[in-house]
Amino acid sequence: MTASHGARTVVAKVGSSSITNAGGGVDAASIDRLCAQVAELRELGHSVVLVSSGAIAAGWFAMGGGPRPTDPATLQAVSAVGQSKLMRVYDEAFAARGLAVGQVLLAPLDFIHRQQYLHARQTLSRLLELGVVPVVNENDATSDDEIRFGDNDRLAALVAHLVAADLLVLLTDTAGLLTADPRTTAEASLIEEVIEVDHELEIVAGGAGSAVGSGGMASKLAAAKIAAWSGVETVIADAGRAGVLRGVIDGEPGVGTVFRARGRRLPARKLWIAFAVAAAGTLVVDEGARRALVEREASLLPAGVVSVSGRFDTDDAVEIAGPDGVVFAKGLARHPAHLVASWAGHRTSELPDGAAPEVVHRDDLVVLG
Repeated sequence: MTASHGARTVVAKVGSSSITNAGGGVDAASIDRLCAQVAELRELGHSVVLVSSGAIAAGWFAMGGGPRPTDPATLQAVSAVGQSKLMRVYDEAFAARGLAVGQVLLAPLDFIHRQQYLHARQTLSRLLELGVVPVVNENDATSDDEIRFGDNDRLAALVAHLVAADLLVLLTDTAGLLTADPRTTAEASLIEEVIEVDHELEIVAGGAGSAVGSGGMASKLAAAKIAAWSGVETVIADAGRAGVLRGVIDGEPGVGTVFRARGRRLPARKLWIAFAVAAAGTLVVDEGARRALVEREASLLPAGVVSVSGRFDTDDAVEIAGPDGVVFAKGLARHPAHLVASWAGHRTSELPDGAAPEVVHRDDLVVLG
C-alpha cells in the first residue's frame, strides 16, 4: 500500500474514557482496535506517536477500584501501579501485528530546558527511525504537582511540536467539537472546521469530561490552540468510529473537527511560556508599551507598567494586558511583583544601580493576538 498524502508524522492521543471499560479497568478490545489502526497507518508509510492516558484508571482498578482518589500523592502511587499494566496491553496488541512498542514518560521540565528537550526529541526520533511505536504518557509517578501538564491533551500538543508532526489527532468519546453539549441539547451538531480558536469557541467547549479522565473538550480545544501555534493541524474525533485514524489521514468529510494550523510556528520555549505555564499575576500596561510589544517586539520596561496584580516571583509567568484590560501577551517576569509594583511608571534611569531594566525580556515574551 502507498501513503494517501505522502508519508506523514502523526501524533494520536487517546483518553482514559476511550480505553477503559464500565468498571474502570483497561479495555483490551478497545486498545486492540486502536493498535490495529496505528498498524494500518504504519503500513501506509506514516510514522505514529501514541499519547495514551489510562495509567491511573488501570492502577486504581487493579487496587480494588471505588471512588477515584484526588490527592496528588495517591494518584502518583496509583499511576506507578497502572503504567506497567497499561503498557502490557499495548505491548501484546502491537506484538500481534509485528510491531515493537517503546514507553516514553515525559515531564514538563523536558520541554522547559533545551538540553532535555533535545534529548526527548532525539529519543522519539530514533524510536520512529527504528520502526518502534512510541507510547507517551506524563511521568505522573514522580512529577512535581506544581509543575505538570495537567492532562494528556496538552502533552500531546507539545509532543506534536517536539517531533515536528504534520497532524495531531485527539481521540475522545464524541464526534468532535459540537455546537452545544450533547448531554443536554439534542440539536448539538458537529463543527467540522475551525480556522482560529476564539473566546466564543472556548465557551462552547465548556468544562470537564468523564469521571475517569482529567480533560474534557476545553482541554482539547486548548491543545488544538497549542498545536495551531506549532504549525500542526489538529483533528478532534470519536475514538469509537470505525477506521477513524485512516479517515483523518484521508481527509474524510465529517470525520471530526479540523483545526487549521497558523502560518507562523512558535519556538518550543515560547510555546511553553504561552500555553503550558500558569500565570501567577497580571501586568497592565499603557498604550505606548502595548504598541512597542506588539509592533516592535520590544521588551517590557517599568515605564510602561500601569498596575500589578498577583504574587509572582522572578521567572514566574505573568499575563500582560492593555489599558482596556484585555490580555494580549504573556511572559516570564525578571523581577518579583513587589519590585515591579514599586518601579511601575519609572524610567530606566530611575531604577536602582545594577538592576536589570526589563520587567519582561522580549526573549521571554509571547504576543498572543
